Amino acid sequence: MSKFKQYKQLSLSKTHKEVLDNWRENDIFNQSIEGRKGNPTFTFYEGPPSANGMPGIHHVIARTIKDLFCRYKTLKGFQVNRKAGWDTHGLPVELAVEKELGITKENIGTTISIEEYNRACRTNVMKYKGSWEGITEEMGYWVDMKTPYLTYDNKYIESVWWLLGQMYKKGLIYKGHTVQPFSPKAGTGLSTHELNQPGCYRNVKDNSVIAQFKIIKKENSDFLFSKTKNDIYCLAWTTFQYCTSSW
Repeated sequence: MSKFKQYKQLSLSKTHKEVLDNWRENDIFNQSIEGRKGNPTFTFYEGPPSANGMPGIHHVIARTIKDLFCRYKTLKGFQVNRKAGWDTHGLPVELAVEKELGITKENIGTTISIEEYNRACRTNVMKYKGSWEGITEEMGYWVDMKTPYLTYDNKYIESVWWLLGQMYKKGLIYKGHTVQPFSPKAGTGLSTHELNQPGCYRNVKDNSVIAQFKIIKKENSDFLFSKTKNDIYCLAWTTFQYCTSSW
């Protein structure tokens, strides 16, 4: 009967490194998948992060929870394929590139071609890819990062449209109406995530115009002058712009 190894002076950081080294050297992650070929499958597609920003503690917490489900299913005998992905869309990526290049949306197609702009966006969105891969391995999060799916790939985009088409044919999609926040500066709608970005809201001062419209005294306006002999005016107020946005 084997006994558990006893540690007189336990070093968690050293144990952490030893476990990771063992997993890496013996390819334990792939063994957990290959060793269950022919078993029922449990497929996991990660809700992809965007690699144009650094990972934070909230990403570590979320990935820990995801990993628990996948490991539990593995222990239950399922073959659990985990595929990583990268979210490569979003207004923050576009704004970062425009700031980096010193351009605005109006410059796209004129001073910079659409192809050049797209290329710059594809580069920017993977800016911190190495940091993401590093923390993924360091925390022992098992997911296939060698062949990730990219949301800017035509294959991925077309698969999303295909799925929408299938849902439409089954009557699972309906037309509705909702209030959509809009950025006049960026010329696009804004998601709730984008509305929570730092600097999205700011206090501004708007110039306004107040105009006086003199009421003409005649038969149908006489009642307004019943208690005064002075001129009467209507005041109309408006701002120069109907909304402001820092985007």
